[in-house]
Amino acid sequence: MNSPKIGIIMGSKSDLPVMQDAADVLKELGVPYEITVVSAHRTPDRMFAYAKEAHGRGIKVIIAGAGGAAHLPGMVASLTHLPVIGVPVKSSNSIDGWDSILSILQMPNGIPVATVALNAAKNAGILAAQIIGTTDANVTQNLIAFKQELARKVEESAKEMEG
Repeated sequence: MNSPKIGIIMGSKSDLPVMQDAADVLKELGVPYEITVVSAHRTPDRMFAYAKEAHGRGIKVIIAGAGGAAHLPGMVASLTHLPVIGVPVKSSNSIDGWDSILSILQMPNGIPVATVALNAAKNAGILAAQIIGTTDANVTQNLIAFKQELARKVEESAKEMEG
């Protein structure tokens, strides 16, 4: 696999069942990625280093998943010029995920974090691939085929329902 273009990070290994969806769709779309745990609260030095060194390692987009207070996406965005996509994760100590959603959405002007729906890491992976696809024709072609397959499945379902 080529060197990673997307960094997938999460606040805890317990977020992996959600964040794995981003990795799976990136693999399907042919976009190299890396995946690891980076906690804003428990390993702030690791978070600082990851955010500051990502660009130098060839990372183009960071997908950051976090539950509860969900500071990871915003803090990483404050430390890098790379696009950051936040994935609010409904964690065991969450208030139905609303705490995570609002923590990631409510970023101050100047520090944007693109935010997907609760537990929607697959959409984060697709969005990251679309960003990479603006300069990579192979990824663009894979995205076109992916979207065509989505449309085909809807048409197939419609035919089945309509008789």
